[in-house]
Amino acid sequence: MPVHAATGLSAGAAQPSQAQLKSMSLAQLGNVEVTTVSKQPEEVWHTPAAVYVLTHAEILRSGAKTIPDLLRLVPGVQVAQSQSDQWAVGIRGFDSQFSNGLLVLIDGRSVYTPLFEGVYWDVQDLAFDDIDRIEVIRGPGGSIWGPNAVEGVINIITRSAADTQGKLVEADGGDAVEHFNGTVRVGFSPKPELQLRVFAKGFDRGPEANPGHEPYDHWHQERGGFRADWKPTSRDALTASGMAYGGASGDQNQIGTFTPPAQVRVDGEQQVSGGDVILRWDRQLAGGSDFYVQSYFDRTNRATSQFTETRDTFDVDFIGHMTNLPGQDVILGAGLRESPSNIVQTQATVNFLPHTQNDSLYSLFAQDAIQIVPDRMTLTLGSKFEDNNFSGWGAEPSARLLWNPRANVTLWGAASRALRIPGRVDTDLTLIGNVTSSPPIFVSVNGNPNFKPEVLIGWEAGYRQLLLPRLYADVAAFHNQYDDLESYGGPATLFTFPTTPYPYTQVNVAFGNGLKGVTDGIEIAPDWRVNRWWDLRGSFSHLHMALHSRPGYSQETYAAGDEGAAPHREASVQSIFALPHGVEIVPDYRFVSALPAESVKAYQTGDARVEWAFAKHYTISCNGRNLLQPYHQEFAGDASNGVGIRRSVYAELRWSR
Repeated sequence: MPVHAATGLSAGAAQPSQAQLKSMSLAQLGNVEVTTVSKQPEEVWHTPAAVYVLTHAEILRSGAKTIPDLLRLVPGVQVAQSQSDQWAVGIRGFDSQFSNGLLVLIDGRSVYTPLFEGVYWDVQDLAFDDIDRIEVIRGPGGSIWGPNAVEGVINIITRSAADTQGKLVEADGGDAVEHFNGTVRVGFSPKPELQLRVFAKGFDRGPEANPGHEPYDHWHQERGGFRADWKPTSRDALTASGMAYGGASGDQNQIGTFTPPAQVRVDGEQQVSGGDVILRWDRQLAGGSDFYVQSYFDRTNRATSQFTETRDTFDVDFIGHMTNLPGQDVILGAGLRESPSNIVQTQATVNFLPHTQNDSLYSLFAQDAIQIVPDRMTLTLGSKFEDNNFSGWGAEPSARLLWNPRANVTLWGAASRALRIPGRVDTDLTLIGNVTSSPPIFVSVNGNPNFKPEVLIGWEAGYRQLLLPRLYADVAAFHNQYDDLESYGGPATLFTFPTTPYPYTQVNVAFGNGLKGVTDGIEIAPDWRVNRWWDLRGSFSHLHMALHSRPGYSQETYAAGDEGAAPHREASVQSIFALPHGVEIVPDYRFVSALPAESVKAYQTGDARVEWAFAKHYTISCNGRNLLQPYHQEFAGDASNGVGIRRSVYAELRWSR
C-alpha cells in the first residue's frame, strides 16, 4: 500500500495498529503519518515528495528474505541481483553494487560506508517481524538528510518494543538457495512505562547458478539484538537499541599479480562482523513544539581477499521543531559524524592510502513550511549545509510546493540541489590489473585527491488522488540535471619499469569529473481494492538517461556504461487474495527491460506466496520466487561472470503469542 505507516521512533500521536491499517479505507490510509520527508510526522496527503511506504503487513506477506528483495515491491526502485549476496539497487538510474546515490538508513542510522561510497547490502538485515515499515523517498533528499541522498532515501524503521511483546519463533527452509532462515524473539515489560525485546536470527543461503558451477557465493550470517523503550514522563521518551552480527559472504574477484604477470580469479569468503548501538531522547515542549537528540555508534569489520578494513562511526544529531509561529512550521538541526578506519593491504595490486584515516561530516539544517493558504497550499523552503574531509563545505537547498485543492487530492512540485560527496575509491584507491602477460602490460586505476562532488539539480512534480472509493493513483515525474559525474579523468599516462625478472609497462588512469547530462522519467503506482477480499496493485516506471562528456574530456564509453546499467522500463502487478479460514494468496509479476552495459537481456518473472493461519498462534506458508524460469540473469557485477538467479521454493512455519 503506497500510503500508510506508523511512527516507529518518531514522536507524535498514536498510530493505527497493523490490523487497523488492513481494514482502513484508502482515504483513511492517506491520513497516516510518515517521517522521512521532513524528519517530523506528516500525513501522506500533505507530503510534497514521491513517497512510498512498505508496511509491516506487506513485508511479511512478500515472502522476501533480504532487504533488497523487499525493495522490489516499491515503485521506481530498481533492484538487480548479481550473485547470492550482492545487489545493485538504484532509484531513477545510476544503479551500482554499492548504491552510491542512495542514502539508506535503519532507524535514522546511516549505513553508508565512505570506503566504497555506498552500502554493503550483504550485512543489512533485521528480524523482518520487527520492521514497522520502510519509507522510500524517490528523488533528492539532501536538504533534509545531507550528502549522498541524491536519487533517494530509504529509511527502514523498526517497531517499538511495545508492539513486539510476547514470543515469536519463525523458521523456513527449502531448496538449494534458501537452506535455512530462523528468528527467535521475546518481548516483555518489567514496568508499565518500560518495554523491552531481544532477538536472535541466523540464515544459511546457497549459491546461485554460477558459470562453471563454482559455488563461491555461498552465504551465512548470524545476529542478535535488543530494543528498550522507556517513557519516564508524559513528555519524554527514551529509546535504546543495539545489534551485533557475524558471518561470511562468498565472493569472487579478479586480482592482478606481478609474479607471474597475470589476472587471477580468486574465490574466497569475505569475513564480516560488526554491530551498533542507538540512543534517542524525544521531548515534547509547550505549544506542540518538540525536539529529539539521537546518537549512535557503529562498527564494521570486513576481511576480503584484497584488503581488510575496520571502521568505527560515531554520530550525533539534534532536531528542534517549533510550531508556535503563526502560519509556519520550523525545523532546525545540527549533526556531527566521525568515522575513523584502518585498512590492512593484503594484495600488492590493491591499496588505499593512507591506511589510517578519519572521515568526518558536520552539518547544519533549517526548514520552514509556510502556510500560503491554510490547509490548502504550503511552501516548504530548506537547506542542509555540511562540511566533510573529502570536499569541504557544500549546500543542498530545496523548495517544495504542496496544493490540496480538495480532500483526498494532492498536487506537488519541487526543485532541489543534492550532492554525492567523494569517498575513498574516488580519492585514494590504487587498483592494478594485468592486460597481457607477454609482453607484460598492466593498467593502474587511481583515485584523484581533487575529485569534486557530483551535483544534481532536480525538478519534480507529482499527483495523488483517490479517484474512486476503491481506486487510488500516485504519479510522479522528474527531470534531473547532473554535473561533475564520475568518469576517468583524462588521457592515460604510460610508464615502463625496467625491473627484474622482467620489465613491464604500466598504463595509469585516474578518476575525474568528466560527465554531465540529464535523466527524465515518470512513475505510476495505482491501487485498486476490487472488493473486501481482493486488492490489486501495480506500478510502472520509465527512465530516459542522456549523458555526455564535459568540455576537456572524452568519456563516451563511460557514459554508455552508466546509461546501460539501469533499466529504462519496469512494471509489476501484485494481487492479494484474503480468503476465508485464514488463507492468503499473493502472486506477484514483474518485468525489467534490458541492461546493455551489463549484457543482460530483458526478463520477466514472478513470485507467489500461499499462507494459512491454521491455528490461533500458528501460520504456515509456501513461498516461490523467480518462478517463471529455472534461472535468469539480472546484473553482471564486478566479476562480470553472468550469474543466474535461480528459481527458489521454500516453506515457513511461524508461531507467536
